[in-house]
Amino acid sequence: MSEEDNKKFSKQLIGKTIVSKNGKRFGEVGDIVFETRSGELIHMAVKNPTAYTMKLELEKDKQDNILIPFSAVIAVGDFMVIAEEDII
Repeated sequence: MSEEDNKKFSKQLIGKTIVSKNGKRFGEVGDIVFETRSGELIHMAVKNPTAYTMKLELEKDKQDNILIPFSAVIAVGDFMVIAEEDII
């Protein structure tokens, strides 16, 4: 995959609805945090978090955005599907 393909791919992730494999809605992908040297995806910042997401004590960035580790992502399609047990 070329660098241009990676850029397109990451732009396609922004705005996708984040759901758990059990169907719980978490919000939308607002931004993606990555390691600049390796390009490794680290976190997704949650935009429009649901009340359920707000109750969880998840990591936040300096702007108070809720962060979900990218390692919790198990599928990407119409939705960003995460393994909820990997983040709690």
